[in-house]
Amino acid sequence: MSPMKQMVMQNDSSVTEFILIGLTDRPDLQLPLFVLFLVNYTATVVGNLSLTNLIFLNSHLHTPMYFFIFNLSFIDFFYSFVFTPKTLMSFVVEKNTISFTGCMTQLFFFLFLVNSESYVLTAMAYDRYVAICKPLLYKAVMSPRICCMLIFGSYLMGFVSAMVHTGFMVKLNFCDSNIVNHYMCDIFPLLQLSCSSTYVNELLSSVVVGTAILLCSLIILVSYAMILSNIIQMSSAKGWSKAMGTCGSHIITVTLFYGSGLLAYVKPSSAKSVDHGKIFSVFYTFLVPMVNPLIYSLRNKDVLLAMKRTLKRITN
Repeated sequence: MSPMKQMVMQNDSSVTEFILIGLTDRPDLQLPLFVLFLVNYTATVVGNLSLTNLIFLNSHLHTPMYFFIFNLSFIDFFYSFVFTPKTLMSFVVEKNTISFTGCMTQLFFFLFLVNSESYVLTAMAYDRYVAICKPLLYKAVMSPRICCMLIFGSYLMGFVSAMVHTGFMVKLNFCDSNIVNHYMCDIFPLLQLSCSSTYVNELLSSVVVGTAILLCSLIILVSYAMILSNIIQMSSAKGWSKAMGTCGSHIITVTLFYGSGLLAYVKPSSAKSVDHGKIFSVFYTFLVPMVNPLIYSLRNKDVLLAMKRTLKRITN
């Protein structure tokens, strides 16, 4: 029996399913939003799948940096499958329901992937630091073994965090309202429905999420502070341009991901702030996975070259 099923069976809540409200209940917005999110879903799947295939098929992209980008796209590709289908359904059905088991499963995979992405972005910052500040040691420091360990650690930390959060969520009792004021099963909207004490869950969220954000942010900030210090010491304009070119895409991704994530996860204290958090969460659940392939493709000469070679290979 899977750990998820065992956890769900231990719960004795009278609630067997939840109703997801979605983004809005305005009838005039349902169709336009359905089309918009369907386009987003298609672009996210096609974009991330194309980038992963591009990196896999082109040997000159088999470097540590592109190994991390490959995993980032891999996460974003599966990320979209976790909540987008249910979100699309909320625009076309009158009552968008999800079973208790389905809700906990969605919560687990959402937390697993979002935490893993956070750690992968941190590993990428370290990779850029070594590439710019320790170029002569780059191959030795960022060996295939070290890169695999960093990615394995990212997934492991994401898995542990998701298991802990979901495990404590399953232990709560849901015996009154089953209407989730969100388009997916997320931590705070679910905690608001519990008829048992949520103190441990809230403390856990603050400690685990806070520690993860502080740790990742600290590593990223220190990496870029040292990169900036190194860039300032460079005398040539070409060196400046190359250094900023290798870091620019990552800085944009980190800013979008952490910026929208922090705005969404400031603890809601009112119905209005819950709605605001729901809107901000759209950025890191829908926008970031869609724009990541564009950021790393349009701003990258190696990827553009690989695209031309692949297209030439296909057409010939």
